[in-house]
Amino acid sequence: MKLFAKKQPRCCAVIVAAGSASRMGGIDKVMVPIGGVPMILRTAQVFDACDAIDEIIIVTRKDLLEPINDLCRDCAKLSAVVCGGETRTDSVMAGLTALAERCQLVAVHDGARPLVTAQIIRDTVERARKTYAAAPAVAVKDTIKIADDGKILSTPDRSHLFAVQTPQVFDYDLLCAALTAARQNKLPLTDECAAVEQLGKTVYLTEGSYENIKVTTPVDLAVAEAILQWRKQA
Repeated sequence: MKLFAKKQPRCCAVIVAAGSASRMGGIDKVMVPIGGVPMILRTAQVFDACDAIDEIIIVTRKDLLEPINDLCRDCAKLSAVVCGGETRTDSVMAGLTALAERCQLVAVHDGARPLVTAQIIRDTVERARKTYAAAPAVAVKDTIKIADDGKILSTPDRSHLFAVQTPQVFDYDLLCAALTAARQNKLPLTDECAAVEQLGKTVYLTEGSYENIKVTTPVDLAVAEAILQWRKQA
């Protein structure tokens, strides 16, 4: 009797690149070259080459729809570039709506994290297959203060603090329910983990990387370039 390998559940990536880039001085950061490759293309290429991902949706601003579609036309798994909404929640929902085929898992990723690796994606997807909700993270290296009006109120134990990254991977139905609830309650969320947490569900952390930075300011661009050079020399 011939044995067949069990087919893994489909995992689709929603890459969010719909922000205004206000902290970049008006520059469309997702179009800025890093190592000679536009940031959004570099990000999409990692997901396109990763065997844990079956389909890619890119969510962006209306004025970037055609430029990004042209840039990423050679990404075989890219099925659509769609317009985002006023909030991150709206943008992710737009990405979910655009999926060509129903998937069991969704990996939501910041378009401004171009240095993510296939290993981080695989590890997070695999954890989400077992737990329904997972995200990569790294331990916080700085001492963190809770403050108000310039006054320190407390110093949380650093051993319990983690900087959460993307891709954040969730069961499709769980993510849809979490985002729907967040939108109905008008919650100002900055990531999808928070939406899932609001439902009382547990999100499990996987190992991220200090290289998986989010490019938000001009300084971050310089750091990203330095990381690429360091990778070439490693």
